[in-house]
Amino acid sequence: MPHAGFAETIIVKHAQGETEVPLYPKRVVVFDLGILDLLNSLDIPVTGIPTGPKPEYLQAYDDDRYAKVGTLFEPNYEAVNALSPDIILLGARSASKLKDLSKIAPTLDLSYDPSKQIDSIIDNAKLLGQIFGKNEKVAERLAAIDAKLQEVRKATASAGTGQLILTTGGRMSAFGPNSRFGLLYDEFGISPSAPSLDIGTHGQAISNEFLLETNPDWLFVLDRDAAIGHDSASARTLLDNAIMHRTTAWKQDHIVYLSSDAWYLGGGGIEALLRSMEDILSAMRRP
Repeated sequence: MPHAGFAETIIVKHAQGETEVPLYPKRVVVFDLGILDLLNSLDIPVTGIPTGPKPEYLQAYDDDRYAKVGTLFEPNYEAVNALSPDIILLGARSASKLKDLSKIAPTLDLSYDPSKQIDSIIDNAKLLGQIFGKNEKVAERLAAIDAKLQEVRKATASAGTGQLILTTGGRMSAFGPNSRFGLLYDEFGISPSAPSLDIGTHGQAISNEFLLETNPDWLFVLDRDAAIGHDSASARTLLDNAIMHRTTAWKQDHIVYLSSDAWYLGGGGIEALLRSMEDILSAMRRP
């Protein structure tokens, strides 16, 4: 049965099954920054967005002309309902709300697979292109991703080993292959210095001694507190200590502070992916 007000619909597959959605929907509500990034990259207008910190390249959506419909985790159902959306798009943080939001409008769970991040971005972009009639724009953006990815893989081929860590509240956790930030190894080609890390959502808690023992050639650092606006000791301050001064990465100036906007806030989006790849390319260009 066609969605009210739309002559054409399609049935699409997503993370929680199949849903009938209207073609070329106009009133779009989104509860995920990666999906918002995709919509923005494909020039698809948005009606309602979540509150909270956003990457610099998405901060225009904080403007009052975009309705605020709750947080990334908790929808304001009254606000959503008041917008009479044609379609609602969710990510991992909001996926559990699909059943309730589906009572308001057709709702898709576009959560991405951390172990297949680029494939997930490509699949979501193609799906949105189909729904919104943006197939040519999708092809253009995916070509840019592929070109940049080949450049990254060529640059990292002889880079040696690496380790990605996340800092927050004066603590550190490490992420390896197939983890939330596993694309550093799985897609970008960095060889892990500690390939058997816990792949849980929050990584594996580590110490300075762990980094000295595993001694990666490159240390890639993600400052969570900077990403979400928390006032605490910076990652640079945390790592500036006698133990770290003994590591190869410190001695060779191979500590790379990643763009927290792209890596932490905007995962799953095209712009976030392009900026993440540029972080790696910039590091590999160092003398």
